[in-house]
Amino acid sequence: MVRGGKSRADKMHTMGYAVVLGEALIDLLDGECAGERVFRQAIGGAPFNVSVGVARLGGEVSFAGSVGDDALGSRIVDFLTEAGVGGRALVRVPVPTTLAVATFTGADPEFRFYGSPPSYALLRDVPRDLVAGAAVVYCGSIVLLHPEFLAAARTVWAATTGLRVFDPNVRPTLLPTPADVDGLRTVVEEFAATADLVKLSHADAAVLYPGLSLSSVAGDLLSLGAGAVVVTRGPAGALVAVGDDRVELPAPVVEAIDATGAGDSVMAALIAGLLATGRPATVDVWSRHVSYALRVAGLVCERPGGAVAMPTRAEVAARYGSDA
Repeated sequence: MVRGGKSRADKMHTMGYAVVLGEALIDLLDGECAGERVFRQAIGGAPFNVSVGVARLGGEVSFAGSVGDDALGSRIVDFLTEAGVGGRALVRVPVPTTLAVATFTGADPEFRFYGSPPSYALLRDVPRDLVAGAAVVYCGSIVLLHPEFLAAARTVWAATTGLRVFDPNVRPTLLPTPADVDGLRTVVEEFAATADLVKLSHADAAVLYPGLSLSSVAGDLLSLGAGAVVVTRGPAGALVAVGDDRVELPAPVVEAIDATGAGDSVMAALIAGLLATGRPATVDVWSRHVSYALRVAGLVCERPGGAVAMPTRAEVAARYGSDA
């Protein structure tokens, strides 16, 4: 049984369900066991982590993506089911499941991806009724670097009548040339222009907009049409930007052992909040949502990372003493 599966106590009253579009794969996390270098296997992929995080926090969510037809793909499907995430838009494809090898110089991982064609990039369509009924649709991450998946994502994004949330989740190793960075920036700005929320990390901002302050990056995305922008800054917290307002929020002090999935958990908590209360009307309400999301991320950082690290609301309350 997957640790932290949704319980009756964690089930929220929500305004509907979310659809999370993106990649699911297997992370191989560099580590040590009995004095030997080893790679610990973990189910991951940023959007997959987000979907599991939403379910753990009590939201109803479906994952839309593709996985291989091998044993690793089956483990992903089983994990999805046990976590309480809907799999109607998850497809199996006749290729090996992609591996993401993560090495560490600190708590933050660097990823290299193995498998061609990538099993996670072979989704071509999502059931229209699933999209039409969604209160929140998430899109982003490395699948947008693949033209066929990008086309499917654009179709879903255009058909969405609920809230749109976007996270570029930049992986520099997949952007070897300045032209690749420029191309991704164009895609990011296309989706940001009609997003209710854009969440990105300070590392994402440094790749896409080198030399600009985080406040300037947020302002540029807002000027394109984004409703709100949240920039995570690791242990320094987050910047919340809405209109002309800017709020800097601290992160909880934690003993981080693995930051894998921390940013994904922030997005998961924000989606769960949107499902519960709808789109915030003021920067103060956005800030309350983000403060809670930073506590969720702090708890994730204290655990071995990936989808298995996503906490329930009860676990967050037990760790921090409240559930704001």
